[in-house]
Amino acid sequence: MTKKEIAIRIADETGIKQVIVKKIVQKTLDTIIDILVTGETIELRNFGVFKVKSRKGRVGRNPRTGETVPVEPKKAVVFKAGLVMKQKVK
Repeated sequence: MTKKEIAIRIADETGIKQVIVKKIVQKTLDTIIDILVTGETIELRNFGVFKVKSRKGRVGRNPRTGETVPVEPKKAVVFKAGLVMKQKVK
């Protein structure tokens, strides 16, 4: 499902114009990204938790040549589903 399809579904269910819903959905996603950039955690009750996790640097291996390659430390976004989401998806 795409952002557009989400906006269409919300617009159909609420009666709000699709253009307005699309802007709201985009602004919501932009805000989530902006908050994660600052390193904060986002907790949406019954949905889940988004947070940024730091990964340590390590030594990797090129599978073709077998050569060892240093992998830089980096940050990654992780998502943990909330209880209600887990139960409904199950």
